[in-house]
Amino acid sequence: MHVIKKNADVIIIVISAALIVLGMAILASASSSLGEIKFGDAYYYLKHQFIFGLGIGLVAFLAAMFVPLKFLKKISFVLLLINIAGLILVFTPLGSEFGTSARWLDIFGFQIQPSELLKFTFIVYISAWLTSKGRDRKKDLSEGLLPFMIICAVIGGLLLAQPSTSILIIIMISTLIVYFMSGTKLSFIAIMGLVGILILTLVITFTPYRKSRILSFLSPDTDVRGTNYHLNQSLITVGSGGLTGVGYGNSTLKNSLPEPIGDSIFAVVAEEFGFVGSMFFIALYFLLVFTGLSGSARAHSDFGKLILIGFSSIIGLQAFTHIASVSGFIPLTGVPLPFVSYGGTALVTFMAMAGLMVNALRHG
Repeated sequence: MHVIKKNADVIIIVISAALIVLGMAILASASSSLGEIKFGDAYYYLKHQFIFGLGIGLVAFLAAMFVPLKFLKKISFVLLLINIAGLILVFTPLGSEFGTSARWLDIFGFQIQPSELLKFTFIVYISAWLTSKGRDRKKDLSEGLLPFMIICAVIGGLLLAQPSTSILIIIMISTLIVYFMSGTKLSFIAIMGLVGILILTLVITFTPYRKSRILSFLSPDTDVRGTNYHLNQSLITVGSGGLTGVGYGNSTLKNSLPEPIGDSIFAVVAEEFGFVGSMFFIALYFLLVFTGLSGSARAHSDFGKLILIGFSSIIGLQAFTHIASVSGFIPLTGVPLPFVSYGGTALVTFMAMAGLMVNALRHG
């Protein structure tokens, strides 16, 4: 424990780099057939991820690692406002729709997903908001709980409209963890938790496609060629890996697996590397999250401490959600595997998180 706390910043850099390198390798395998079919280039997705994900992500990582935390705290509200504007703009002609989802902005040919960026800006803002001087955000109802609920309601409404239900749940649970760790009243957390569960229940009940996902999860053996096709293909792919997998690049089921480079990429990991390789990936995420949480005790300021807790929670919850849904433990969700799945905005966001976690450990 002491060794991890003492070297937390180095551990975060090493694990993040390891996940990115492994992610690029997995993406090369998972996307080869898809790239060949769609673009006549087996490395199309890999090259795109390398340039627009890793390239921009390195800039974001370095910027987050060296930005003065006091300055970041001052501009946190501006960053959140810009992000909220992006969430609104997805419903304008600048937005791009894929299926029934409106989550992307098309700016000069670049696809940006504001909901992914929100994982960074919202945690930074809430951490700054909770540690602002002269305000009792933790105990006072009018200065703490009510404004907090209003902020969450605005963010929640925009994400549900896209719809980005899974991202909303991950962000809100992480935000509640930050709120709790800031020292707020337990009654405030209980109220927020109950309100959140009630709203989510109502949304699922009165939204046919969300309700269908829950019902499909509860009855996985029905409609295997329809609503349960994705889940069943994921389970077959995961199970085919056995103990040690079929070998890197030898996946035969990725071509029949929906979203093999995004929402289902862990199934390709499980098929090619088996149970042993899957557990190695899970261990990397566990160590990254554990390092961030335990290292938060080393932070010199409450702002840095809450950032470490918030980002560790986001990474941990998202990795769990992706892996658990692909493995059939929870209903299928549309969230990428951190640092691994295809998606430039997601990779840039997680690299920025890693950079700011290192910053918080060294200067926070």
